[in-house]
Amino acid sequence: MPTAPRSRVSRKPAAAGRLATLAALISNLLEFSAPADGTMSRFFKSHPEMGAHDRHFYAESAWAVLRNLSWFEHLAHATAKDRLHWRLAILGVLQAQEPLPAEADRDSTDRIWREGLPQVESAEADPFLRESIPAWIAQSLIAAIGVQEARACAHALRQTAPLDLRVNTIRASVADVQAMLSRDGISAQPLAVLDSALRIEGKPALQRSRAFREGLIEVQDLGSQIIAALVAARRGEFIVDFCAGAGGKTLALGSAMDNTGRLYALDTSAARLARFKPRLVRSGLSNVWPIAISGLNDDRIKRLSSKAHAVLVDAPCSGLGTLRRNPDLKWRIGPESVVALQDQQEKILRAASRLVKPGGRLIYATCSLLPQENEELVERFLSSCPEFSRVPAAEVLARQRIRIPSDWQPLNAAGDLMLWPHRAGSDGFFAACMVRAGS
Repeated sequence: MPTAPRSRVSRKPAAAGRLATLAALISNLLEFSAPADGTMSRFFKSHPEMGAHDRHFYAESAWAVLRNLSWFEHLAHATAKDRLHWRLAILGVLQAQEPLPAEADRDSTDRIWREGLPQVESAEADPFLRESIPAWIAQSLIAAIGVQEARACAHALRQTAPLDLRVNTIRASVADVQAMLSRDGISAQPLAVLDSALRIEGKPALQRSRAFREGLIEVQDLGSQIIAALVAARRGEFIVDFCAGAGGKTLALGSAMDNTGRLYALDTSAARLARFKPRLVRSGLSNVWPIAISGLNDDRIKRLSSKAHAVLVDAPCSGLGTLRRNPDLKWRIGPESVVALQDQQEKILRAASRLVKPGGRLIYATCSLLPQENEELVERFLSSCPEFSRVPAAEVLARQRIRIPSDWQPLNAAGDLMLWPHRAGSDGFFAACMVRAGS
């Protein structure tokens, strides 16, 4: 709910008024022709005159609109696009607790509308509308965890995500990293679930810190770190990260292997792997081989058949568990997108399973909250591939002395891991652990 703005000294951009510029940015974002972070990046590149305070004003206000879009549209009470975007800009500024520019009162109609907001906000409304969750997602959440839990989850997904770090323990201890960050004015508190996890207060300039520059830390959500732990990587093993992407879990696996053995980071996007390589260099790991593959029939995949001790499949998915970080996703995808993804996920899981050696481990994970991308897909895979069987996630974590708090209710009926944002305080993640028959 928008609240009164706090004071902040800020240099105004020389171009159009701040609200007009913000409304134009919102208009571009709501075309949903590209991910919001890319649109935002292009916006700032086109306004090099903006200082840090200006960038903060526009970014925080625009993200607030994306998080609260359907509720703000309800509050805006406007049909004409120009006026709608203008009022969305005002609501975004209020929600972000930024200073409201004087131009917000450009005419009496907008001033009267804004003065009436408290009465509209206090009126009865659909709770899922208030949380700005599309109806199809709300229905899926209700089917999975019931109405009350679904409302709590929707509320959590509308919030800003915390900043979690993974300490690169092959290069520094957690205590040393905390002390180093503290000297740079950054407060980091340990997370009890994982020994190497820290949570940062606020939004500091982390990339300027010595710990970041020297590769002692990586930004990685707690849930993502737990997924990497489910691989149970050991020294000297041969492990494949089948959909490596930006490489966060790859780096966690390489560290867990104590920089020994072989770790292949596969991805069909050479651009993603190129962005991963500077992080790899900074980490100091020498046991990781990034490989850009042409597809599931790439000869290099075939040559790895039945050779891996463990394969992690962090499958492409709807990403609904990451709405705190990517709020535009809930407006850019629909049920038809999930159906299309399922076919891709099944093909990827089946191809990855062929790399697992007898007795080896297969971990299927998504950052989705939808059963059709998660346990339902795993059930179909297990039915068609009887050489694989499910291993309860709790057993895998217990062997590594990792204890998930019981109030997270982290296991589904089949024993797979299911991290819900409103319970775990992390992004939403699913993971199933399987083992291939043989020794």
